[in-house]
Amino acid sequence: MTTTLPAPISDHASSADVAARKGFGPRVRRLHARIGAAHHQAEGMAFSRALLDGQASPLQLAALIRALGPGYALIEQRGPELAAALGAADLPWAQLARGAALAADAAALEVAPPTPPSAAAALWLEHLRSLARQAPHRFLAHVYVRYGGDLSGGQQLAVQANAILAAHGLPGVSFWSFDRPIPELKAALHAGFEQLELSAAEEAELLEEAVIAFHDTQRLLAELGELGSLAEA
Repeated sequence: MTTTLPAPISDHASSADVAARKGFGPRVRRLHARIGAAHHQAEGMAFSRALLDGQASPLQLAALIRALGPGYALIEQRGPELAAALGAADLPWAQLARGAALAADAAALEVAPPTPPSAAAALWLEHLRSLARQAPHRFLAHVYVRYGGDLSGGQQLAVQANAILAAHGLPGVSFWSFDRPIPELKAALHAGFEQLELSAAEEAELLEEAVIAFHDTQRLLAELGELGSLAEA
């Protein structure tokens, strides 16, 4: 029997997305070029494939929401000040913020069984804290990867996640829902990153850290995949 895997998120880019890429600024083009391989690796992991195929479990989705909350809270607490200090004063933090949505989603999904504390999320949070103190430009790489993903592939993930939850009689999540039009928010995010005033060394480290941000995400995805295996056992 031949198993057909779901197409990766990047294969679902709309014509508007393709057109928008042609207008990317130089820094955003460099970021996309650097993170491409890590992006595809994350899409190919077991939990990612299950979610894209509508086969992830509500328990995995609850664990995802619970794991992300502290990291986003720190990003939204420290990010505006750190970005402004590096020249990016116009990032739309209020419209991008996910902390309130994650808290509301976690509360709504309390009906799902408890999940173990996420070791991957704890490592990510400590990494972010260290970067906020020592390397703000690297911290901002995580801002780009997280919000950029939420505004892009996250929009497809939202459809699948909410369909799974609805099929189990559970409330949908609002984590991937934004009040401002997605193309406008993407453009504002990109414009803010083009504003950053970085040395050549800091620029190289921003690109390097963007890949590390995906590795942090991959640890969480692997953890969620293992959670799914335990649930099936």
